[in-house]
Amino acid sequence: MGSTSFLPCLALLLCYAYATPISVSRNLVSTVPSHSRDILYLILDVFYSFSAAGLDLFQGDILLQQNQRNALRDETYRWKFPVPYILGDDLDLNAKAVILEAFEMFRLKSCIDFKPYEGESSYIFFIKGSGCWSMVGDEQTGQNLSIGSGCDHKAIVEHEVLHALGFYHEQSRTDRDDYVTIWWDEILTGMEHNFLKYDDSYITDLNTPYDYESVMHYGPFSFNKNDSIPTITAKIPAFDNIIGQRLDFSAIDLERLNRMYNCTSTHTLLDQCAFELENICGMIQGTTDDLDWVHQQSSATGQEDHTLSGCCQDAGYFMYFDTSSGEADEVAVLESRILYPKRTQQCLQFFYRITGSLSDKLVIWVKEDDGTGNVRKMRKIQTFEADNDYNWKIAHVTLSAQKKFRYLFQGLKGNPSSSSGGIAIDDVTLAETPCPMAVWVIRNFSQVLENTSSSVIHSPRFYSPEGYGYGISLYPHSTTSGYTRIAFHLCSGENDGVLEWPALNRQATLTVLDQDPDILKRMSSSRSFTTSSSQVLS
Repeated sequence: MGSTSFLPCLALLLCYAYATPISVSRNLVSTVPSHSRDILYLILDVFYSFSAAGLDLFQGDILLQQNQRNALRDETYRWKFPVPYILGDDLDLNAKAVILEAFEMFRLKSCIDFKPYEGESSYIFFIKGSGCWSMVGDEQTGQNLSIGSGCDHKAIVEHEVLHALGFYHEQSRTDRDDYVTIWWDEILTGMEHNFLKYDDSYITDLNTPYDYESVMHYGPFSFNKNDSIPTITAKIPAFDNIIGQRLDFSAIDLERLNRMYNCTSTHTLLDQCAFELENICGMIQGTTDDLDWVHQQSSATGQEDHTLSGCCQDAGYFMYFDTSSGEADEVAVLESRILYPKRTQQCLQFFYRITGSLSDKLVIWVKEDDGTGNVRKMRKIQTFEADNDYNWKIAHVTLSAQKKFRYLFQGLKGNPSSSSGGIAIDDVTLAETPCPMAVWVIRNFSQVLENTSSSVIHSPRFYSPEGYGYGISLYPHSTTSGYTRIAFHLCSGENDGVLEWPALNRQATLTVLDQDPDILKRMSSSRSFTTSSSQVLS
């Protein structure tokens, strides 16, 4: 969705617990030439109810008030930030956690922020009503937003919160008939009002193009009479499998949101660099090291960068430290600009590969304010070593800086006589969010799908912070045609004798990672669930 190039792998980001299997559609899996990265889109098989008994819902999930106005046009219905919220006691435990997860996505990708309610006149009260629904815009008297049964998914919460922030459905645009066809005869009787559109006096598109990828767009089979016949199709057929996606915000969703609320920065994104520009995002070479990192173009070394994967001639840059000559133990240090944290935890994500000696190392450091205002207090964070795997690898490193700081990449040269390459880094992102607990990478995933003999693939065993062992099982060919099944389970581990059993009220989040190098454009597929006694097998 958010990108046109992916690593030939499936990356699962894991946060802890255990639960039932889920399925993801393989309809959008594509294979591209071997010199490029496979394009892989996995969409969760999510069904949620548009119905809400006893409520006057407009367009399926909008609760209209008298004299309802559209915040896109009327600024009095726009929110002041942070938006106060209440999580109702009737909400499922999993729904509460998913709502907080969705808040983090707003903070990462926009200037929208939220805070617990403290007596304000305007607030959002999240309840477990019938289905998923919201009012539109700030009612200024407090308003309900329902996350009912089956609605506890990140993208669904994002969808409903966008309604609350002032947005209607994408296919309500004035110009929608230029882009989609509404099949009125296939719509359930009495549901035609869900496909109405508005004129320019009521809504504005904020000077953005029609967005087939919007998280606010209906799916093709919304309110249909016949399960196999759509009610809405795209004028460009390639988007028929895209409309109605419930992965994450699209790029245009974010563009509109940030325009409407005059966002100039996000809350939790501190730094990001793909090294495509000569200024390398304000990073600087170390002053006390032996050598410098080189701003390297892909074609210059025969190595592909990570951002463009070598697909663009005379383009694609990364930072490179050659370890094939010189003396052992020489180092090169690359430092970020000075950064000012708002939170006490940061996650540094980057891609790297080590193609030189097995004794080459990449070391991550933090240089912090030493209490005098000078950024010079050094702290070693993590070391990455060579392993004869020359693929680009994803890394997540928790920094936990408390004061202004820089993060550093230190390349350490091993044995030059046994090196024919070096150390490369690319696509660096620093966000004030927790790092994923574990990452499972399956390379050449399109080949796995093409191999009909593949029955199940098991992940390594991972451990939660509490000490529970858990794993993932991937079934490339589900019993449902066109779907891949992912099962998450506890497994025996070294701490079993001292742990509490059953492990109840723990949440797991599985994310099929969209590998767009730009974290703001990623549309990853996530599924969260919370353990309960109903999931215990005897």
